[in-house]
Amino acid sequence: MFLYDFKYDDLSRLAYNKLLAYQNNYAVKPKFYVINFDDLSRTHRCNPLDPEGMEDITDATEASRTIMMGLNRDWIKKQGDFFVESPINFLTAVIWYLRRYQGGKYCTLPHVIELMQADYDKLFAVLREEEEIKVLINPFISAYQNKAMAQLEGQIASAKIGLARLSSPQLYYVLSGNDFTLDVNNPLEPKVVCVGNNPQKLQVYGAVLSLYISRMIKLVNRKAQLKSSLIFDEFPTIYFNNMDSLIATARSNKVATTLAVQDFSQLKKDYGAEQAEVIIGIVGNIISGQVTGDTAKKLSENFGKIMQDRESKSINSSDISISKSTQMDYAIPASKIAALSSGEFVGIVADTPDQKIRLKMFHCEIQNDHEAIAKEEAGYKPIPVVENVSYADVIENYSKIKADVEWLLEEECKKIRDRQSVSAPATPAHGEKEAQNDMGVVL
Repeated sequence: MFLYDFKYDDLSRLAYNKLLAYQNNYAVKPKFYVINFDDLSRTHRCNPLDPEGMEDITDATEASRTIMMGLNRDWIKKQGDFFVESPINFLTAVIWYLRRYQGGKYCTLPHVIELMQADYDKLFAVLREEEEIKVLINPFISAYQNKAMAQLEGQIASAKIGLARLSSPQLYYVLSGNDFTLDVNNPLEPKVVCVGNNPQKLQVYGAVLSLYISRMIKLVNRKAQLKSSLIFDEFPTIYFNNMDSLIATARSNKVATTLAVQDFSQLKKDYGAEQAEVIIGIVGNIISGQVTGDTAKKLSENFGKIMQDRESKSINSSDISISKSTQMDYAIPASKIAALSSGEFVGIVADTPDQKIRLKMFHCEIQNDHEAIAKEEAGYKPIPVVENVSYADVIENYSKIKADVEWLLEEECKKIRDRQSVSAPATPAHGEKEAQNDMGVVL
């Protein structure tokens, strides 16, 4: 299971205690992992840009798009624009450079952020050394050489400014470790992974968690893996591109996807009307509590109409007449959905050819034994401490990442200088130098 817990640790604590209760039912006992940026003693560390999971440059492109869309939610509706695609391409180039450099030794998001902050002279000189990304960085180098600094800053600054919000020792600590991989449904090493957000730090944490989700889905949605569940609480608070493709293709790979949203309008605001419509239309099971407005109307239309009996009574001075008729009307009217009580739900479920469900549509109430639930929750164990982490440990890791990037730049620039000095011709006499300058040769 992969669980996105918006108000950490409400759902994570529940998942942990249920795993303790039922772990003996598994052939291979799943391990429990947590990603949490607030309490570093109760978090594992995981590198979402793990080089082993990045097979080609398209993986870097997907990661880059996820990060930038997560940091700039208004870009979701502007995909294809020059000043949206440019920073995505630049970030892709930096990620793929670090993936190729010494086998991905420094391929982490913190190293990417630090490398992007380098001076253009050093940065471009180093990036040009990687053949696969030349086509991505050529427009930026061209703008730099032609002194088009306004254009260059417009292309790159939006990426640098957005990523600078992620430059914190706490985030660097969690993102630079490698305690586990994100293949949660691996038959040899099954996992329950909970990632926690914080409503007060949504803009920063949401982008990073979106990257974790994007990388995880690529590993989970494969054949010959275990049955798995992906649960996203408050789904619009994160960005994942192609969620509709995941829902459509993951069913055959035994992956159950659960999206929790407050209202369809919330999904439209954050994902755009077109993508929201596709997600709403492609889901097989819908369970809804009280909603109003367009969402209630759309749900009522989705549930469809049924033949309903109508009876009318007419009374006058001499007699009473009763007329009965049938007519098509909404099975669950929007007014009824808008007036649902707590614990009352409407919805429709999907079935399979060999497991037909006669009554697919429902309007019912969940009957809970609240005393038993409260008693059970009182006995829950807290999520355990992973490692006692001191502030000094976090700062040491932060400084090391900065030092790694400085060393990389100095080392690569030194190699470039050494190579140029070896290939440069001997210094000509004064007259020869002037003649060569007249020919436009740079010495």
